Amino acid sequence: MSWYRRHGRDLPWRRTRDPYAILVSEFMLQQTQVATVIPYYHKWLGRFPDFGSLARASENEVLRMWQGLGYYARARNLHASAKMVMDRHGGNFPRGIEQMRQLSGLGKYTAHAVASFAFNQSVPIVEANTGRVLARLCNLRESIDSGVGQRTLWQHATSVLPKSDAAIFNSALLDLGALICVARKPKCDVCPVKVYCRAKNPAALPVRKSRPKTKQLIEKHAVIVRHGRILLEQSRHRWRGLWILPRLEPDCLEQRRFQRRPVYKSVFPFTHHRVTLSVYRCAAPKRIALGQQWFGSIHDIAMPSPHRRAAQSLIQTLIER
Repeated sequence: MSWYRRHGRDLPWRRTRDPYAILVSEFMLQQTQVATVIPYYHKWLGRFPDFGSLARASENEVLRMWQGLGYYARARNLHASAKMVMDRHGGNFPRGIEQMRQLSGLGKYTAHAVASFAFNQSVPIVEANTGRVLARLCNLRESIDSGVGQRTLWQHATSVLPKSDAAIFNSALLDLGALICVARKPKCDVCPVKVYCRAKNPAALPVRKSRPKTKQLIEKHAVIVRHGRILLEQSRHRWRGLWILPRLEPDCLEQRRFQRRPVYKSVFPFTHHRVTLSVYRCAAPKRIALGQQWFGSIHDIAMPSPHRRAAQSLIQTLIER
């Protein structure tokens, strides 16, 4: 904690005790780096400053504001949680961890984080940074992806937790993992708790299960423009709720109205996949399918970034033609 007071990060969500603002930060920080989150965090709170404003918003607006952060289920869960806070708790975020975990998308870590940082409750937190620190301090040889490994980490986190100032302590533990006890080359020479560390080879910890191999996928979509408008469809699968370029079925490219060569290609990562987005120019259909719609502008439409970039790259050229 002494080290943290001198070297801890000055993060915007650490300047507040508002459970809503802290909850927003925790959802955004799931699988996303701090530097990426900060501008989205400020923009989000500017538009949705509290549970009420978020609960009243449409799903399209929520997804549009989240665009670029990825993993859109987080935005949908945050939106659903805001509605639950308004409907069940009169707009007041519950203080009990079990009540928090009944909200959409709040697992053990998120509930504990809000309880600690918003309400200063003496509860432990275990996530990527703190888990790495604890695994090394205790020389944990179990895989942290396993049930036994997770239970052991939570036990260690509980054992080192002070009875007071839990919010400061947990923030210090987070920053120790983010700044000193880093993944590949831990800075053991300047670690403030190295005297307590049992790890003989800290860089080899924590132990994890082998990750699945990255799968290569090719996804084919159409760009269809008519009278200055572009045809989009609302995704029901990966990008659920977002508007995407119309999907092409595997046999569609055999039809004359599709070009054989894509007019646009891009590659993007998605969880355990590496996806190649291939876009083909297509003539307008006589009748659009269910879930499809013509748009004169995509500016205010919630779209996944790969599809928005493709549309922006193609639409002006096609309209001019």
